[in-house]
Amino acid sequence: MKNTHFFAMLSRMKYIDRWGLMRNTITENISEHSLEVGFIAHALGMIHNKIYGGSINAERLALLGMFHDVTEIITGDMPTPVKYYSPVIRNAYKEVEAVAKEQMLTGLPEEFREEYAPLLLETKEEEELWQYVKAADKLSAFIKCIEEGQMGNKDFAQAEETIRAGIDEMGKKMPEVGYFVENFLPAYNLTLDESNERPGDERNEQ
Repeated sequence: MKNTHFFAMLSRMKYIDRWGLMRNTITENISEHSLEVGFIAHALGMIHNKIYGGSINAERLALLGMFHDVTEIITGDMPTPVKYYSPVIRNAYKEVEAVAKEQMLTGLPEEFREEYAPLLLETKEEEELWQYVKAADKLSAFIKCIEEGQMGNKDFAQAEETIRAGIDEMGKKMPEVGYFVENFLPAYNLTLDESNERPGDERNEQ
């Protein structure tokens, strides 16, 4: 079974919960989060191309989003307040992430490692793409805050304000983020029935 455990390890992402310091009404694991980040990153790429006339590789963004938290299989999800508490902790965590990346890559045959290595941690060569993944990551976190707020959980109120401020700051440099916020985020506040309503629907006429 030498060099074949990579995908078996990926399947363990569903066992690692996010928001460890927060009271959650619904738990979110890094597998669920990574898929959502992939969806949103792809959407940001499509917005860039279709609305703003760009030519970014949206499919690559989706892939980077799917894999962006893979090292947390080994490191676990470190809460943001802890990770960014001091430069010393942040730099130490980066070193741990690098070790985790190499450990994950040992689960692949040599001929596959070159292709998977850039997916696991940010690279200088794809720095622009990773900015979109970071934006998608923050949008996903904000959506989590919205969902918790809808359940009456006030534990995420401060996080929601802080993350929204970060998103707005990103939007100043990335119009795609502002477009997503304006056009797609409001629907996250709707109920399922409200999301399915159509013009002329009997429910709208009552």
